[in-house]
Amino acid sequence: MNHKETKKKERAVALKYEHGRDQAPIVQAKGEGAVARRIIEKAKENAIPIQEDPDLVSMLAQLDLNQMIPQELYGAVAEIFAFIYKIDDQYKQK
Repeated sequence: MNHKETKKKERAVALKYEHGRDQAPIVQAKGEGAVARRIIEKAKENAIPIQEDPDLVSMLAQLDLNQMIPQELYGAVAEIFAFIYKIDDQYKQK
């Protein structure tokens, strides 16, 4: 029996949210493989915090570009934005 190793494809979704302008976070970029790696690379280059959550990425990847996230995902995305704001505050205090 020949067992092939199943390699999960790397995926990434970038969200954008401007308080006071956007009603909810918007899918700004998404992709798999090389595109996902480029999204992550750009985030690192711009000191944008990265949160890994394969289940959430899987759900967000089903959305169209420039689409607001659905209300069902507000809680999960709010946790990520809270994490990002905390990291951003810590960075600004240094």
